[in-house]
Amino acid sequence: QVQLVESGGGLRQAGDSLRLSCAASGQTFSNYAMAWFRQAPGKEREFVAAISWGGSITHYADSVKGRFTISRDNTKNTVYLQMNSLKPEDTAVYYCAVDSRYKRDMRKRFELLRPNEYGSWGQGTQVTVSS
Repeated sequence: QVQLVESGGGLRQAGDSLRLSCAASGQTFSNYAMAWFRQAPGKEREFVAAISWGGSITHYADSVKGRFTISRDNTKNTVYLQMNSLKPEDTAVYYCAVDSRYKRDMRKRFELLRPNEYGSWGQGTQVTVSS
């Protein structure tokens, strides 16, 4: 069993910053890649960012590259998403997810773009960015 709880969402103006947190329990946190996805009304769930189980490899969607940063603190069993230069199109429910594969071979990191590669999901946290 893996439990994920997101927090930190809220209302911001365009250009502002926000940091999301995802606390994990019920697993050996450091052995699994983690990711953030988001879903806006009427749209499919969209990949945002992922970080390897070792913490040294990250990947970002083109839409957030240069603005968002994913990181993890294994001492706190927590993954973060630092969001800078927010845009109205960032408005969505943000979900964290844990990789279903133990110590995934990161030479195949492209697999982490697929939602079905993840075994557990949090409940989501709402981020709203006004223009």
